[in-house]
Amino acid sequence: MTQEQFDVLVGGLEGFAGKQPGSYKLRVGLLAALGYAYIFLILAGLIGLLSLLVLIMLLSHSFNVYTIKFAILLLIPTFIILRSLWVTFPPPIGLPLTRQEAPRLFALVDELTSKLQAPKFHHILLTNELNAAVMQRPRLGLFGWQQNYLIVGLPLMQALSQSQFRAVLAHEFGHLSGNHSRFAGWIYRVRKTQEQIWQRLHQSGQHGSSVLFDRFFNWYIPFFSAYSFVLARINEYEADRCAAELAGSKNAAEALINIQLKVKLLESEFWPSVEKQVYQQIEPPATIFTNMSAALANSLPLESANRLVEQALKLKTNNSDTHPCLRDRLYALGYLTNKGQELPLPAPVKISAAQELLGDTLNKLNAYFDRTWQQEMSTHWRQKYAYIQEVQKKLEALETKAQTQALSPEEAWERAGWTVEIKGESAAIPLLREVLITEPDRSEASYTLGSILLRQNDPDGINYIEEAMKKDPEYVLEGCDLIYYFLMQQEKVEEAKAYQKRSEAHYNLILLAQQERSNLSEKDKFIHHNLPQATVDRLRQQLSGYPQIKEVYLVRKDLKYFPEKPFYILGVKQQIPWYRLHISDRDGEIMNKLVSEIEYPNLTSVILLNDHNGYNKPFEKKMAKIEKACIYRR
Repeated sequence: MTQEQFDVLVGGLEGFAGKQPGSYKLRVGLLAALGYAYIFLILAGLIGLLSLLVLIMLLSHSFNVYTIKFAILLLIPTFIILRSLWVTFPPPIGLPLTRQEAPRLFALVDELTSKLQAPKFHHILLTNELNAAVMQRPRLGLFGWQQNYLIVGLPLMQALSQSQFRAVLAHEFGHLSGNHSRFAGWIYRVRKTQEQIWQRLHQSGQHGSSVLFDRFFNWYIPFFSAYSFVLARINEYEADRCAAELAGSKNAAEALINIQLKVKLLESEFWPSVEKQVYQQIEPPATIFTNMSAALANSLPLESANRLVEQALKLKTNNSDTHPCLRDRLYALGYLTNKGQELPLPAPVKISAAQELLGDTLNKLNAYFDRTWQQEMSTHWRQKYAYIQEVQKKLEALETKAQTQALSPEEAWERAGWTVEIKGESAAIPLLREVLITEPDRSEASYTLGSILLRQNDPDGINYIEEAMKKDPEYVLEGCDLIYYFLMQQEKVEEAKAYQKRSEAHYNLILLAQQERSNLSEKDKFIHHNLPQATVDRLRQQLSGYPQIKEVYLVRKDLKYFPEKPFYILGVKQQIPWYRLHISDRDGEIMNKLVSEIEYPNLTSVILLNDHNGYNKPFEKKMAKIEKACIYRR
């Protein structure tokens, strides 16, 4: 299903769900049941055939090779399906809180779960993210027995007032309260469970399982995802209504706005200031979350905050996320009533929810996250520090050289790239323009300059990214995404959708290209490798160190998709003495060595031409017909 087809289906379902909610829920439930029904029907059929075969063999006293092979053929997919049905959900990661450590937080959770008739939480976990979530983990897989988790980010508690945080918790608990929300939670778990089952069946590598399930799941999963997507979005609005009922519409709306502002504060000011410290100090900061707590107590400058909220209100709800856009959520809460209304900013938070609800434990929790962050970042930080010192020296040397003589094209590109890292994006813009004057075909320079300009809200960046995508298809997916989000911020929805479609079309080509390169067939056409002699000589030298190799052929597969990205096949013929048994273990041993120890040009597939089962023997004849394909012979 393409994104366009998904969008059309979701749009129709939203209308249907609004007019006939009961019928819509019934369809979603039936679809969920259909997925399980198909799995168990196939399983029952396999078990029935296997039982019948065993019964026939017992009654006829016939245990010939063919019936045993057929029984094994049935047994393998049966075992794979049974194993795939045992689905596990790993527990979420976070610091467990106890009632003794945070009695006021637990009291608030108890109050809200009671009022919303939501299930009790078995665990409350604290994380270092500006976010909150609820999770139900079925301890018995398909059979349920839910373990309920509340996951709360300490930065979120530090960013919001207690009333705003209450609204966030009420929203999260709203996902589990009432029959509709419980139904939505069940559908969510069904979708995740069936996706896991499909992935396990797909990864099993057994052709029989793929034949039985691929066609069904390729249709079913996108179709069921569209139906459950609409339910998830409805559930978001219902959760917002729960937040409004228990905390007030104003607090619910201000929580949404404040989260947007505080996320931007961290992204634009706090984390960049932390990252700059690696230029001067070899060890990571020791009080990162203590400092973050102080930073979150501040507000963005009024002009920046207004601009950010204005940009957020321009974004429209789309089908890349079940969450509605900010404007739609504020309208639903009644906080916005007309399009031209000026949106008031929330008042500064004087006492945070963390201070109110965690009390004396807050300092201990900040210290814990300070310590764990420093430990986790220590190695990476030191490596980055050493790298920065080295780059600074190289950049200084190039800048000194540029004062007296012209830099080579490669030196000019290095200077521009290192300037981005050391002095910032704005300082690198004129250098990148200079690179493109002397080297207009350097796609990485076009892409780097284009992305910088778009981040500075300069639409000229689109032209540079277009140039990069034209020269190198590797930039198409990322380039289309950058332009899409830029155009959406500019409220140019139709232009943005064109790039979304282009990205989707290119992604489909990538899948086809991967499929084309993922398997070899006797029908494939092979051509001369067309590699430089020096590359072939280096490969030949590496192969000479393996006495078990007799001959080696190197060819290139004739490709339909992205032929400019070559795919090579290295056909290896083993030296097998007549007195030695040819077994699969020896094939695996030589293959492991060839794959892990030899340096290959670009994407190369290695095959054994005289493997133990003779599967690759036809390829030897095809390769031998190609001129100069044999690059090594002992």
